[in-house]
Amino acid sequence: MILDMIRMIQSRSASQAKEYFNDSLQRSDYYLDGQEHSGQFYGKVANRLGVAGEITKDVFHALCENINPVTGQSLTQRNVANRTVGYDINFHCPKSISVLHALSDDNHILEAFEASVAQTMLDIEADAKTRVRKQGKDEDRPTGELIWVSFLHQTARPVGGIVPDPHVHSHCFVFNVTWDDVEKEFKAGQFRDIKRDMPYYQARFHKVFSDRLIDLGYRIRRTKTAFEVVGVPERVIDLFSKRTDEIGRIAKELGITDSSELDTLGARTRAKKQKGLTMAELRQEWRKQIFAMGMTDQDEGKQPIRFSPVKEPSPLTPQNCVDHALSMRFERASVMHDRRILETAYRQGLGHVSVTVDHITDCFKADKRIIRITENGKTLCTTRQVLLEEQRMVRLAQEGKGVLRPLYTITPKIALQGEQQTAVAHVLTTTNRLSIIRGRAGTGKTTLMREAVALIERAGCPVTVVAPTAQAARGVLRDDGFTEAETVAQLLASSQLQEKLSNGLLWVDEAGLLNNADMTALLKLVIAQNARLVLSGDTRQHASVIRGDALRILNAVAGIQAAEVSQIYRQRHLAYRQVVQALSNGDIKTGFDLLDAMGAIKTVDPASPFANLAKDYVSALKQGKTALVISPTHQAGAQATHAIREELRKVGKIGPDETPVTQLVNTNLTMAEKTDSRNYQAGQIIQFNQHAPDIPRGSRWEVTAIQDGQLAIRDERGSTQLLPLGNNPVFDVFQATTLGLSLGDSIRITRNGMDADRKRLNNGQLLEVMRVNPGGKILARNRISKARYRLPHQFGHIAHAHCITSHAAQGKTVDAVFIAQPASTFAATNRNQFYVSVSRAKERVHIYTEDKDALLMQASEPGDRLSALELVKPKTFPVSVAKQMIRSRIKRPVAPMIKPQEPDPPVNKRKPAHVPCP
Repeated sequence: MILDMIRMIQSRSASQAKEYFNDSLQRSDYYLDGQEHSGQFYGKVANRLGVAGEITKDVFHALCENINPVTGQSLTQRNVANRTVGYDINFHCPKSISVLHALSDDNHILEAFEASVAQTMLDIEADAKTRVRKQGKDEDRPTGELIWVSFLHQTARPVGGIVPDPHVHSHCFVFNVTWDDVEKEFKAGQFRDIKRDMPYYQARFHKVFSDRLIDLGYRIRRTKTAFEVVGVPERVIDLFSKRTDEIGRIAKELGITDSSELDTLGARTRAKKQKGLTMAELRQEWRKQIFAMGMTDQDEGKQPIRFSPVKEPSPLTPQNCVDHALSMRFERASVMHDRRILETAYRQGLGHVSVTVDHITDCFKADKRIIRITENGKTLCTTRQVLLEEQRMVRLAQEGKGVLRPLYTITPKIALQGEQQTAVAHVLTTTNRLSIIRGRAGTGKTTLMREAVALIERAGCPVTVVAPTAQAARGVLRDDGFTEAETVAQLLASSQLQEKLSNGLLWVDEAGLLNNADMTALLKLVIAQNARLVLSGDTRQHASVIRGDALRILNAVAGIQAAEVSQIYRQRHLAYRQVVQALSNGDIKTGFDLLDAMGAIKTVDPASPFANLAKDYVSALKQGKTALVISPTHQAGAQATHAIREELRKVGKIGPDETPVTQLVNTNLTMAEKTDSRNYQAGQIIQFNQHAPDIPRGSRWEVTAIQDGQLAIRDERGSTQLLPLGNNPVFDVFQATTLGLSLGDSIRITRNGMDADRKRLNNGQLLEVMRVNPGGKILARNRISKARYRLPHQFGHIAHAHCITSHAAQGKTVDAVFIAQPASTFAATNRNQFYVSVSRAKERVHIYTEDKDALLMQASEPGDRLSALELVKPKTFPVSVAKQMIRSRIKRPVAPMIKPQEPDPPVNKRKPAHVPCP
């Protein structure tokens, strides 16, 4: 199947563009007796040059050489060998529509496709820009003019010597030139924003094209990435996906998942077009393939396949589409680019012809709930609800200033030095309800915490310790001696735990993972229980998946004073410690250069980017070292895992045999997506987090059928009912697959649960496989505590743990860390991710990439999400926060830090004075 219906591929040289034209686009070489259509020039620049209309080779080659085809002079100022010549924006029809066109007797589908492509290209042209660098300016100027050539094709590349499959698609090659009406000259275009917004254009194309098909009498169904026509069987779609299947098979063998690499692979593996077959002959061949599947027609294939009658879906309004988009996009972010919101709204409108692209756009623009801030041509949005939520959280924090008596009126003796001592003293002597301790990675926050909690309890103030994740709370904290540590979620759900907070102190570790809603709930809770709140965490590391970097907002925006603990102890070698110090300061360039000087950054072969990593990692294990392999994406992690397991198997670290077991992979649907039946597929597994009517908590159900917006589900006993799709779904959606396990494999628990003996399993927990029964039951153990667990065959919430993401690695400490960071992971690479990954080890760090310069550029990108408060009130800061988040040029201002005391202060011989808590 086609992964995307629009792709944008850069052409970096004139020779490359010419070769592409000669090999793939020119009529004489890409023409099969009616299968392909000759190319046409389009766009305002084409009209300005007087070349609009049917393409000629001479004009195309002249434009490739940056020559004005009319005057023979240079077209734009820049004319170097490595200039970007243009971009191939290719549009792909859903396979069911290509099949329908292939079996039709006219071109009504082809005309609808061409019209939709043309409209989308006009949308892209309207957004054209050029760079402005004259008179000290550094900006982009809208131009609204482009030139492109469009080639329409009706078949895919042949596979295995058989006739090509039907595949309607169009190549629009856009030259890197625009007209600057201010400077009155042709200039190179600025395509960065167009490439960034390609999902937006794709959503518009989907909507416009599907509406035209509905007007023609077809009924469409939305798919994961696009849509298909109702009535074309899946097996027919699969039958005519030979070329895509071929690329997918080769990509799997080579371990390729990145879309740009897939495009390159497709170009490298192209077979030549077959000549001599007319469209009539091809249609006859395609019908034969369908009939060979047993899908015969009453008239021996002379009549087209009959499909389900058109049926208008349930009514939908533009406001419904915008509501859905706002709900989905602002679940995990406080600020969102307007085009990401519109992209989601357009997609929600698929299948509803009465709701057009313009209707949705106008409704979005008129929505008074949305706050819009435009800067440098980019519009960022938040909502009044999100802003109110942040204001409420900040107000609750600020209202706690100076309302309590300190635990100690005279600072007691603290068995720590420097910043750690100062941080503990701050907690003991503050009059504020809320205290923040910002501790960088590896600065001994746990040691500080033990000392502080002991002194707090000596003052008669009971302490409750929690963390946002189960692994941090029930794993790390309990292992560090805080035996009653619990999760934030458990605290907020338990009235008993909340009552224990009365007149006490709540300590939240890893507080940087708290979202706005949970932080607000905790602030309300401590106020209600007349308790104190200590937030300990690092705002430079990963934040919550759900909306809001709450700890950073309270410190940087609300101005809540924080005690900073910055002296790093984890790294044993000075050079490595300096690396982590630089990264924690946001100085990525210095940290990167130090890493390079240490020999930590290793350049790898793109064809086998994980081979050396696997060998180095296994070598470290053989030396008795503890180690982690980290990658920014699950896809790259899976490829690294494959290489590691092969290497482990060679040296006997894991068994030679592999047993398949059930694995449940979370689809990670947002709450808004869960309410839409179109996001489900038969065979998916639904697991309930809370009780629902006639459905117990923890129960699992399989999706068996989807019809008219309703989902039928069946449990393990065979009971069936409809899945409740309300506004607040209390379940998660999983894709069932298989995972191969061998003796000695390292696995990670991916969801909280219980084993067969009712022992608790925590999300993120790492275990070693000791045995796998043929039925799928797993015996595993904790390598450190040696505790054993029996996982039932249906547990499913497991994954290989030989390579994990930086999110899963946060909070872990090992001897050596190995970071798989190929180019395919760069989209998920940023400052926070890089800092977390590099800072995990005590002794050594190893980074594997094929492009060091590009890695540095991506690692310098900020990982913080902009808050609504920062978006709407940037002028309240010494430096515009909104600008620095967009441009990534300067460090964000934060609240003042508490200065550390001098080491070894004079010891007060008197007994420390303290007052009743609080």
